[in-house]
Amino acid sequence: MTGAVADRPRDLLVSGHVIIDRFLSVRSFPPADRTVPVLGGRTELGGTATNIVRVAARLGVASGLVARVGDGFPDAYVDAFRQAGVDVRGLERVVGRPTPTCFIIEDRTGAQRTLIDQGVMSETRDAVLPLRWLKEYSWLHLTTADPSFQLRLLKAARERGLHVAADPAQEIHYRWDRRRFRTLLRGSEILFGNRSEIARALEFVGARRTEGLLKFVPLVVRTEGRSGASAFSRAGTVHVEATRPTRVRTLVGAGDAFRGGFYAAWFAGQPLPECLTAGTRSSAHWIEGTR
Repeated sequence: MTGAVADRPRDLLVSGHVIIDRFLSVRSFPPADRTVPVLGGRTELGGTATNIVRVAARLGVASGLVARVGDGFPDAYVDAFRQAGVDVRGLERVVGRPTPTCFIIEDRTGAQRTLIDQGVMSETRDAVLPLRWLKEYSWLHLTTADPSFQLRLLKAARERGLHVAADPAQEIHYRWDRRRFRTLLRGSEILFGNRSEIARALEFVGARRTEGLLKFVPLVVRTEGRSGASAFSRAGTVHVEATRPTRVRTLVGAGDAFRGGFYAAWFAGQPLPECLTAGTRSSAHWIEGTR
């Protein structure tokens, strides 16, 4: 260990997806074997890691990325990270491999259907850990990525005295298994997830109630959509109501925006209820398009 965590120059390192999001708008989703017209489309920089660090950095958190991109990833997006103050030393460009891309279809109610091409993030066995500068950070947030790589990074981070948060998001349903998820939890201090993801986590640990996860991790933060957010710890449960958006531009990334807002309050030393409220407020701004 290289000194007190509080003395390290950077707050939050996020390991996860940096993705090109390609949106298509439709009036309604087609049934099987039917066609509907596309009403419009747009392309944006997205991904779990992208969204978290951009929100966190905008709110004053010294943030960085660990991710892989491939062919076709625009230099302008890398410049956008730098201009936002995000540390991109861990953003690895792999030549000859496709860059991760999401194809997101949205209907007029805001509901979505998403397809993901993992591209170069599908297998990161040969990815290099950021060992030379990992110790600059106080917290590591592990979100969507190859579980094997995330567990390697978890081990390296803990050896260097970092705190770790687990946030496998939707990939808990199809990339993680019971054994590896339990290893992730035991090395983490916070678990983030929505209701569905926390329910899956409970299956992995053989518990029925969210409190059962506290045998493995000290704090569980559960986002609950319109119902707000709750935090479960060994000291008790805290719940806050949702911050209502005034309009809906997109729901994609709202949970990531919650995490960015939560961390801004967390690193400012705010109590847990204020951290949850900051998260719901950040999520609402994201949904409105006022991020």
